[in-house]
Amino acid sequence: MLFKILVIEDEKALLEALKLNLELEKYRVETCSSGGDALPKIKLFEPDLILLDIMLPVLNGIEIYKQLKEENITTPVIFLTAKNNAHDKIEGLKLGADDYITKPFDLEELLLRIHNVLKRNYPQKQEATIFKFDNCQINFSTFQVVNREGKTEDLSKREMALLKLLVDNLNNVVSRNEILDKLWTKDESPSSRTIDNYILNFRKLFEINQKEPIHFLSIRGVGYKFKV
Repeated sequence: MLFKILVIEDEKALLEALKLNLELEKYRVETCSSGGDALPKIKLFEPDLILLDIMLPVLNGIEIYKQLKEENITTPVIFLTAKNNAHDKIEGLKLGADDYITKPFDLEELLLRIHNVLKRNYPQKQEATIFKFDNCQINFSTFQVVNREGKTEDLSKREMALLKLLVDNLNNVVSRNEILDKLWTKDESPSSRTIDNYILNFRKLFEINQKEPIHFLSIRGVGYKFKV
């Protein structure tokens, strides 16, 4: 399951570092740097977890969390703060926040806390069989996709395996050699154009402009990247 995490933090360097490291852990990540933009972003992105800084411009983290409660939004929240202030910690936990960590924090500790909160809040959530992006849909169980026009298309087992590999490595480059090793046996000898043809077909299905793709990218001399 590709869990979605929204990071709300106004310190740019920390925000970028968190986004990078969470994506390396295979999470889908969006960011927000102002408390005033937080609630619309939460409603649009519908995250599985929110990392919420307490000290934010416009609205602070406690005020944002109160808004979530008023809107009956039950997304789990981990508070981040540079203040080792017992009052903030107690207030946040009293409101119902799932966890609290004080900056500067150890990345491994934060990742463990994220894992534990997700495991606690989504105990039944298994490996996703359906992945949605940009009005499109991939069903890994039925080998079917819904393209940009809303039409359902059947894909081959190998095409779906390539989609799964790219989705599992969201925003990261997958090398041509890795694709060949994982999708073909040693007895098979696909041509150099085979993977390219699969990517071209994905662009026909999912891209607005096949000549200027934004999701299925070819990285010259290296491999391919899937972005959302």
